Amino acid sequence: MKHTELVDQIAQELDVSKKEAADVVNAVFSAVTNAAVKGEEISVSGFGKFAVRTRPAREGRNPATGETIQLAESRSLGFTAAKAVKEALTPAKTAPVHKKATPKKK
Repeated sequence: MKHTELVDQIAQELDVSKKEAADVVNAVFSAVTNAAVKGEEISVSGFGKFAVRTRPAREGRNPATGETIQLAESRSLGFTAAKAVKEALTPAKTAPVHKKATPKKK
């Protein structure tokens, strides 16, 4: 889903203008970004958690030359889905149906 599609869906569901919906979407993403920059965890009940993850400096390889290079420490924003989201993505499976064993013929 693209940004404009998200704005359109929110505008339709809340019966507001697209500009108002875009302002809301942009405000939410801005708040999440600002909290992440501060190193805070963003927890949205029933949806999931956003947390800053730090990847330590390490050695890597230049794929073109095979030369060993040093990769600097980096930070990224990780997401952990809430139980409700995980269940929505992977519906519960029904219990497997076992066939009755047929007796062996002698």
